[in-house]
Amino acid sequence: VASVNIGPVHKRDVARASIMLEHQKEYAVILAFDVKVSREAQDAADDMGVRIFTAEIIYHLFDHFTQYIKDTKEERRSEIEQDAVFPCVLRVIPENVFMKKNPIILGVEIVEGICKVGTPLVVPDKLVPDEENGGTKMLELGRIVSIQKDGVDTNLVKKGSAVCIKVQGNSSQSYVAYGRHFDASSDLVSKLTRGSIDLLKENFRDDLQKTDWQLVIRLKTVFDIV
Repeated sequence: VASVNIGPVHKRDVARASIMLEHQKEYAVILAFDVKVSREAQDAADDMGVRIFTAEIIYHLFDHFTQYIKDTKEERRSEIEQDAVFPCVLRVIPENVFMKKNPIILGVEIVEGICKVGTPLVVPDKLVPDEENGGTKMLELGRIVSIQKDGVDTNLVKKGSAVCIKVQGNSSQSYVAYGRHFDASSDLVSKLTRGSIDLLKENFRDDLQKTDWQLVIRLKTVFDIV
């Protein structure tokens, strides 16, 4: 709460609330309990992107605001879901390899963490030439585009599950083949970055257990993330 006032909502109140648009825009709001909102203030709020909630019962005002925050967070999570990579370590089930080359389809056990659709996978112990930056880099398989558990599509599975995943590589990853470039002796790991970890902290903190965050810390070392 940045300010508390008594009486109608004026344009200056909207200007004060608009400061939050530069920091956390979902909190650029005014809660008006049993007071009037001037036309000038409402027009300014519409122009600036400030939300004004009004109600004659305090509990209704609270409910409107909390639902708004919940909806805003869910919208934000949906927007950045592809970039917020969850930590996971997968182990290939060798007798359940169905397609060896792009798209790669195989059975895996989730050894650690959370496996979800959209996760980019790498093989840390297999290095290939890095034509863009020179030197070498970890073998990249592509992104998980679908997960099936017991024949049913699912978006997310956790440690201990055994599932079938479909991994789609882009044009530079399409050459990778199971049995030639990697096999069941190598674990598959989600590719984390500094940016993806920050997105997890900001938007999915409660979705990860303590052990998942411990895995993030270990993977930071694997990917040399400061």
